[in-house]
Amino acid sequence: MTTDNHKGLAGIVAGQTAISTVESSGSGLFYRGYAIKDLAEHASFEEVAYLLIYGELPNSKELDDYKTKLQSLRALPNALKIVMEQLPATTNPMDVLRTGCSVLGTLEPETDRGLTEEIANRLIATLPSMLLYWFRFHFHQNGTRIETQTDDNSIAGHFLHLLHGQAPHGLQQRAIDVSLILYAEHEFNASTFSARITTSTLSDIYSAICSAIGTLRGPLHGGANESAMQLISRFKDEADAERGIHEMLANKELIMGFGHRVYRNGDPRSAIIKAWSKKLANHHGGEMLFNISQRIEKIMFKEKKLFPNLDFYSASAYHYCGIPDNFFTPLFVISRTCGWSAHIIEQRRDNRLIRPSADYTGPAPRPYPSPHKSRQQQ
Repeated sequence: MTTDNHKGLAGIVAGQTAISTVESSGSGLFYRGYAIKDLAEHASFEEVAYLLIYGELPNSKELDDYKTKLQSLRALPNALKIVMEQLPATTNPMDVLRTGCSVLGTLEPETDRGLTEEIANRLIATLPSMLLYWFRFHFHQNGTRIETQTDDNSIAGHFLHLLHGQAPHGLQQRAIDVSLILYAEHEFNASTFSARITTSTLSDIYSAICSAIGTLRGPLHGGANESAMQLISRFKDEADAERGIHEMLANKELIMGFGHRVYRNGDPRSAIIKAWSKKLANHHGGEMLFNISQRIEKIMFKEKKLFPNLDFYSASAYHYCGIPDNFFTPLFVISRTCGWSAHIIEQRRDNRLIRPSADYTGPAPRPYPSPHKSRQQQ
């Protein structure tokens, strides 16, 4: 029997995984045994994607080959470009990625389960191309049709290059690279679990990824960084932020970017992205935004004993890199696709249909109304 304590499956172990884990104290995160702090400091996103999908870190040659492979997979089929052009400029960017993934699945269907890793790589490489082809076509004069190949051999550099139309600054590129590492995987979160549920029905990888994208679209899972940016940017200085946050707390308003279901002592990823946000602030001369963020963090801990999660300082870091607010969660998708793919592969290796039970709370068994009586008389 379930209780209110397990709403949202809180505390329920729903399966086993060798991909990632949150330390039992709730203060650490590990990808296949490697601490997130070490990966963020020493690895590239491509190295982490390889680790998650193939199970081990690549050696230098394997990493070079993997980067070259991803770089070669960035081109979009013409039919997919046409679809991207037909989507309205008002389309939610998350819907652009979900639609693009679905269309690619019809153009390049999964006909052999032995090619799952290859399809995962194709999606990692093309998702930035899909998003930014649509963006540049609709938000530049005369419907600019961009080339989706760049000389940048990293996903972070490729994304920034397509977004801004020029090679990115090194500091910005590494900041985005680190953020992609931090977002790449997180155990049985909502979107990953939805991908595993879809996979458990023996559906294809594209359907599973579309399920995950749809789940991440919800603001309680993937949209907190966008909401955090909207919050931070409404204040003109630290004093204004202090007044505003206290007023929001008094009105019992939800403040996004704080707290996390699995971390009791703070999100270990938060300090990493906060440091990058500070570096970017110093470089760009935009310290006020960072200082406002710090003031909000202090108030939230003092008043609510809540720590910022990864999304809070990701907001300002992305802002300093010139990324539109509504692209924050799509960047999450681009990163997490390698984690979702790893879980799809793992689910298929020891599959059983995921079908939980439920506690029934409706009426007791009762007779159907007599046909000779109106239901209003019953």
